[in-house]
Amino acid sequence: MQNSKIDTGLLIIRLVLGATMLAFHGLPKLMGGVETWTKIGNSMSNLGINFMPTVFGFSAGLVESLGSVLLILGLWTRPAAIFLSLTMVVAAANHLAKGDGLSGASHAIEFLAVFVAFAIMGPGRLSVDKK
Repeated sequence: MQNSKIDTGLLIIRLVLGATMLAFHGLPKLMGGVETWTKIGNSMSNLGINFMPTVFGFSAGLVESLGSVLLILGLWTRPAAIFLSLTMVVAAANHLAKGDGLSGASHAIEFLAVFVAFAIMGPGRLSVDKK
C-alpha cells in the first residue's frame, strides 16, 4: 500500500513538473528560433564556453522540451533527468552571474533538486520505464 502512494506521488510530480517545464521553458526556447537560441547559448560564457552559442541555445530548448516529455511519460527518466539537471546548473549559474542572487536563481535550483532526485530514484512504477 505504501509503495502505491509513493508511485502516485512521483507520477503527480512528473506530470506537473514536466508539463510546466515543457510549456513555460522548453517550447518557448525551442520555438524562439535562431535569435533566441543564440541569446540563450551566450549564457554559456558564464562557464567560460564562448563558442557555438546557437547550438548550445538550441540544445537547451531541446533538452527542456524532449526531456520534459520523457519525464512526463516516465521513459528514459534517469538520462532525461541528468540532462535536465545539467541545463538547470547552467541556468542557475547564469542567474547568479547576472547578479540576480539566490532569489533569481531559486527557480532553476528548485528544478535542479527535483531532477537530481529523479536521476537517483527513477520514475516510480507508474511509468513507461517500468512497463
